[in-house]
Amino acid sequence: MSLFSSKGQVAKQAHVGIPAGLYEEEFGRGGFYGRHSHLYRRQPPVNWTRIEGPLRPRAFDFSQLTVGTDYLADRVTYLHNDDLRLDFAYLHKAMPYYFRNADGDELLFVHGGKGRFECDFGVLSYETGDYLVVPRGTVYRLAPDDATQLLIIEGQGEFKQPDRGILGGHALYDPVVIKVPELEDIPPLMIDGECELRIKRNGQLTHVYYPHGPLNVAGWRGDLTVWQLNVRDIRPISCERAHLPPSAHTTFVNDNFVVCSFLPRPLETGDPEAMKVPFYHANIDYDEVIFYHRGNFFSRAGIDVGMLTLHPSGIHHGPHPKAIEKSKDLTYTDEMAVMLDSKKPLQASARAETIENKNYWQSWRS
Repeated sequence: MSLFSSKGQVAKQAHVGIPAGLYEEEFGRGGFYGRHSHLYRRQPPVNWTRIEGPLRPRAFDFSQLTVGTDYLADRVTYLHNDDLRLDFAYLHKAMPYYFRNADGDELLFVHGGKGRFECDFGVLSYETGDYLVVPRGTVYRLAPDDATQLLIIEGQGEFKQPDRGILGGHALYDPVVIKVPELEDIPPLMIDGECELRIKRNGQLTHVYYPHGPLNVAGWRGDLTVWQLNVRDIRPISCERAHLPPSAHTTFVNDNFVVCSFLPRPLETGDPEAMKVPFYHANIDYDEVIFYHRGNFFSRAGIDVGMLTLHPSGIHHGPHPKAIEKSKDLTYTDEMAVMLDSKKPLQASARAETIENKNYWQSWRS
């Protein structure tokens, strides 16, 4: 049964023609997929003067991190819950061992660098902007050509492509741009006559040694493998007359969370009354994380490349005070960012707090 109603001063359509002096908030369920209402407030819902307690917008600066020397030792978890772990690693030399994650599937986003990714299924060359989807249990090794920065999301479920529905199978990106490893003979990395494989299970490492290389596959067939997608090949959906929700930019889905890619696209120039900035919302069902990869993030103040924000469920967020005015003359956005929406609350690690901008919540104050 539909309960749709309308009271008081409202826009004719969502995100278009907001009544003068009012601020639109999307009050919705299911991360923009479920039932919703739009509230038209006299003041922005982020117009706070103080926040006391743990629920607040947070920002972390990964550009402060130094070059790592060991992939696993320097791979640190910054946010986590029962469904996922968000790590960051900075690698400048080839791994002297092989690695298998038996705890979860991995999504590696290459924030910077290029190199070689060796695995059970063969070899891929990686570069900045690549997503690497690594199924649980895959043995792999990274050999960077130059310093490599990786945002790593470990999920309990598989990373799958979203349902494109009425948009068709070529929406977002043509499947032909997906790359899988090329099988080739991979010389084993022998140290004192042995190859080392490190396996992570229940958060603990087991070290297994072989008299030969573990990447010794002579052939494979099937539809479960490592695959690669670069953000330059994603064609974001846009509408010149209405601002689309973040869900329109979904790149991967997993158990209880999704990963979206925000990429350069035209802004909403087909209607002078259409919003060009993200609308205010309260994250009723999801914690929202955004990692800022490249470009100009005009809807955020004090945010630069390599920073990550956490907007937890239960407290509002939206554009910063000057973003709405600034957006009026813009016709294009050049930002590149990775967004993660999680149903379960995310906890920040002690390491995350060492690179946190404690004053980020104040950036909405005029």
